[in-house]
Amino acid sequence: MASALGRLSRLSVLRVPRKSPMTPPGVPGNTVIACRTAVCSSSGGMLPKPKKTPFGLIRIGLVVVPFLYVGTQISKNFAALLEEHDIFVPEDDDDDD
Repeated sequence: MASALGRLSRLSVLRVPRKSPMTPPGVPGNTVIACRTAVCSSSGGMLPKPKKTPFGLIRIGLVVVPFLYVGTQISKNFAALLEEHDIFVPEDDDDDD
């Protein structure tokens, strides 16, 4: 325990403090360049528009339908398992007539 505390104290003393982005611009070593990497290159030029791929209803159907089917099967099997072990058994005689 003591050796771990010693290592931690040594690491905290040896670590170089990072400069905050809120430091004034006159401080040397802190250069802020306003550039969005999704829109601009590192030199500041505008990047070309990205390619758009058509996303039609067929593609949505090919993704949604199989996952809905798999989810339905998992739910059905889990409900059967609960009923088999008498954890949850729906009662049919819940008539208030």
